[in-house]
Amino acid sequence: MKRLWQRCPKWLRYVLAGTAGTVVLVLLLAGAAWWYLHPSVERIDGVVYGERHGKPLTMDIIRPHNARGIGIAFMVSGGWRSAGPGETPQELMAPLLRRGYTVFAVCHISQPEATVMEIIEDVHRGVRFIRHHAEEYGIDPDHIGVTGGSAGGHLSLMLATCGGPGPADAADPVDRESSAVQAVAIFYPVTDLLNMGSSTENPGDGGPPRSFTEAFGPDGTDLEKWPDIGRRCSPIYFVTDRLPPVLICHGSADTLTPPDQSERFCDRARACGAQVELVIHEGGEHGWPTMFLELFRFADWFDRYLADAT
Repeated sequence: MKRLWQRCPKWLRYVLAGTAGTVVLVLLLAGAAWWYLHPSVERIDGVVYGERHGKPLTMDIIRPHNARGIGIAFMVSGGWRSAGPGETPQELMAPLLRRGYTVFAVCHISQPEATVMEIIEDVHRGVRFIRHHAEEYGIDPDHIGVTGGSAGGHLSLMLATCGGPGPADAADPVDRESSAVQAVAIFYPVTDLLNMGSSTENPGDGGPPRSFTEAFGPDGTDLEKWPDIGRRCSPIYFVTDRLPPVLICHGSADTLTPPDQSERFCDRARACGAQVELVIHEGGEHGWPTMFLELFRFADWFDRYLADAT
């Protein structure tokens, strides 16, 4: 083999050596990426936090071994459809887990089986459940963040704008807890269902998003009732100076939920004196290939407004 190598032209030896080096480098990088995306965690899937239409509401709890005692509720929702127990890949949350955040992947019954209004109620229940069991899960009940994308971003903002204590006389002690969150970092949410603007979902008649008419129940298509329903499901109408810090990443070319949805929400929040930041990803649509990298920005945001505030 050595003699064969020596007989090779010098230029060929350089090419072969360079190729081998490249292969080794690629393998090392792939191994490092796999290691990063698979942090050591303790995982409990399918924890029941409530019930809707005779079906359990569940969440997956992913606790890193370097847990720092702070929880992030991840709204598992796209188009107000949700995954089931154990279906949330921990790789998706690796940047948060690596920072020591315990992730609570909150699932819900998908529309149209559950209406958007019911889903909003159920994610409030999810945060109340997390807070009620904070000691058991080793987190600070006064510092809970929330994240998600698209419908998950919308649900996150409904928690941010409307979260608060439950009825003091509720029979279930979980329902007495607060559903408030203390920091938000999300992707491209719908914030105003009554003003869809240039969205491809705008029906043009003032009604609900064209692909989601069944998601708002039988009254959703009643144009006399829709303004009340749409307003109740739109976080922009509930912004106050009590809004927790909010970070939104939105693609400039998003036609499903145009960036105007986030821009107007942030304008209203700033007018109330709230801390908000909007990052526009140029050319990004409703999702883009490098979205994962934004999770490092999310982790920085939670470090600033959750970890540093403890």
